[in-house]
Amino acid sequence: MRALCGVLDPVLLLVLFGYYPSMTIGPKEGWQVYSSAQDADGRCICTVVAPEQNLCSRDAKGRQLRQLLEKVQNMSQSIEVLNLRTQRDFQYVIKMENQMKGLRSKFRQIEADRKTIMTRNFQELKEKMDELQPLIPVLEQYKTDARLITQFKEEIRNLSAALMAIQEEIGAYDYEELHQRVLSLETRLRNCMSKLTCGKLMKITGPVTIKTSGTRFGAWMTDPEASLRKNRVWYMDSYTNNKIVREYKSMDDFVSGVESRTYSLPFKWAGTNHVVYNGSLYYNKYQSNIIVKYGFEVGRILAQRALEYAGFHNVYPYTWGGFSDIDLMADELGMWAVYATNQNAGNIVISQLDPQTLEVLKTWNTEYSKRNAGESFMICGTLYITNSHLTGAKVYYAYSTKTSTYEYTDIPFHNQYFHMSMLDYNARDRALYAWNNGHQVLFNVTLFHIIKTDDDS
Repeated sequence: MRALCGVLDPVLLLVLFGYYPSMTIGPKEGWQVYSSAQDADGRCICTVVAPEQNLCSRDAKGRQLRQLLEKVQNMSQSIEVLNLRTQRDFQYVIKMENQMKGLRSKFRQIEADRKTIMTRNFQELKEKMDELQPLIPVLEQYKTDARLITQFKEEIRNLSAALMAIQEEIGAYDYEELHQRVLSLETRLRNCMSKLTCGKLMKITGPVTIKTSGTRFGAWMTDPEASLRKNRVWYMDSYTNNKIVREYKSMDDFVSGVESRTYSLPFKWAGTNHVVYNGSLYYNKYQSNIIVKYGFEVGRILAQRALEYAGFHNVYPYTWGGFSDIDLMADELGMWAVYATNQNAGNIVISQLDPQTLEVLKTWNTEYSKRNAGESFMICGTLYITNSHLTGAKVYYAYSTKTSTYEYTDIPFHNQYFHMSMLDYNARDRALYAWNNGHQVLFNVTLFHIIKTDDDS
């Protein structure tokens, strides 16, 4: 029989008279408490002695006991209901407490983010100011050069006007003399402009995705020596087992996929490090260290020559492999080959080439391992090397052929499609052409110009 003892739902254990051997009570004495205790769960246990059964039916105390038991049962049920409500309210309080803690955390996060955003914005502004600082002397120099160029243009206009007048009055001899003066001024103007093209690499921005086509590996390029009116595009998919070159008349045709011509080369190429220069394609012949010069206009090989000691067929490739042992490139100063030899312990070797005969004109040995280079490109006689072909790559090393010295750099660029298998500089466009995991993209470059006049030592 269950009853309430205190407020913790205790149990009244009724022991009938005659079932407890240590107790002797007369049958007319009624209900009496024998003992009380507490069990292991903290519940009260009360032992009582009941009168004989025949007395319970007649005694008034028996009726009182039944009424008491009914009240105890009612109270027990009420406590159960109250306990359920209390448990429900307690869960609600816990939920509200967690929500309050979450709100406090959000408020703290908002406050921290506000400070972080302000700090980050300030740092970005400071970095932009630091980037602009070196440009101040360049802009000052530009002002001087702009005045000089303006003087040249004014003199050319004056000579052109005089030319038209004197041509009729003086005759052919004086016209030829004036024409030579115009050509001389034009040469001087071009020389002045050429000083503005070379400089030190400061920044790479982009990329701009031109097209998505082909396999993960390949090469695409324009001729830096061609005029913008004849801006043909050449496309060479894959790094091996191919000898088909596709030509497009313009960048728009390339984007649209309108081919103007295809060329079947006499030999398959190796790697993706080809270059088109002054109307000819230069590439590495498959499974050899031979450089091939192929003329697009005549449709045949114009020259070929072995690059002495150069490793080939994945002996000294870039980090991504792909038979990228020999890298051919062009910049403002001419044609170059970048490779590695056993004699230079697998480190990068730079050779300047004669574009007509492919003869090596001069060679520089660097101390940078070819196998640790992601890609490389030449700008104004300086070789820039990336430290990886994957995400997070940056221009890490620069070697100047002018001074035969090197420096470590930290110029990041966005490897948008995660895998770079071709990166080449075009001096005319002042841009990097790249094959980025089946995407043909362009990067813009920012150069720091150091301009010297003829009077400078």
